[in-house]
Amino acid sequence: MGRAHEVRAASMAKTAAAKTKVYSKYGKEIYMAAKNGVPDPAMNLTLKHVIEKAKAAQVPSDVIKRNIDKAKDSSAAAYLSATYEGFGPGASTLIIECLTENTNRSYSDVRNCFSKMHCNLGSKGSVSFNYTSAGVLEYEGDEEEEVLDALVMADVDVMDVKADDGEMIIKVAPADLYKAKDAIDELHADTKFDTLEIRQIPNETVTLSPEEMESFKRLLSFLEDVDDVQDIYHNVVMD
Repeated sequence: MGRAHEVRAASMAKTAAAKTKVYSKYGKEIYMAAKNGVPDPAMNLTLKHVIEKAKAAQVPSDVIKRNIDKAKDSSAAAYLSATYEGFGPGASTLIIECLTENTNRSYSDVRNCFSKMHCNLGSKGSVSFNYTSAGVLEYEGDEEEEVLDALVMADVDVMDVKADDGEMIIKVAPADLYKAKDAIDELHADTKFDTLEIRQIPNETVTLSPEEMESFKRLLSFLEDVDDVQDIYHNVVMD
C-alpha cells in the first residue's frame, strides 16, 4: 500500500502502545489506592487524587472504573513499589519507578535493559541524591503573579511558578500538590491540568553527543517496554 501507509500505520501503532502504557500505569495506581482503602473516591482521598491525576493524563472513565472494581475482589494480587537508579550513556543518570507483583522480576528486567546497552544499575542513593522531588502542575495560562498570590494565600510551599509560551508550569513541595490544585481550581473553576503529578527533577542536566543520545533513547525504549515500569526520570536534555 506504499511507504506513506506504512509510516502512518507505524505511527498509529506507536501512539496506541503509548496510550496502553499510560492506561496501565494509572490503572495500577488506581487499583492500589482502591485496594489499600475504601474503593470509593468520595471516602478515599488517596483514590480521589489518583483519579484526578489519571484524568489529567486523559485516562478514560471505563479504565478508571474497571480498576476500582478489580480492587473489590479480595483475591486480587497487590503490587509492590520498587525504585532503581542507574547510569546511562555519557553522563546520563536515571531513576526508574516500578509497581510489580514480583520485585525479583522487575529488578531482573530493568537490569537487563541496562546490560543490553552496556550500562549499569547503581545502589540506592547513587543517583537520587542529585534529584529533587516536586509536585508539578501544568495547564494553559499566563498569569504568574495571580497564581503565585493564590498559592501563597493557600499556604502552599512554592518552588517555582512560571509562564512559558501560554503554559503555566508550577512546582511545589510534593506534599502540597493537591493543596496547590485546590487553590488553582478556586482561582479558575474547572481548570484542565495537562500535568498533575510528583516528579523527580534533576538538579543538573547534561547534553549527550549524537552517538550517546542514540544509545540513551534505545535504553529508554527498552525500559518503557518493561510492564512493571511506571515512571522514568533522567537528567538528559532531549533534542
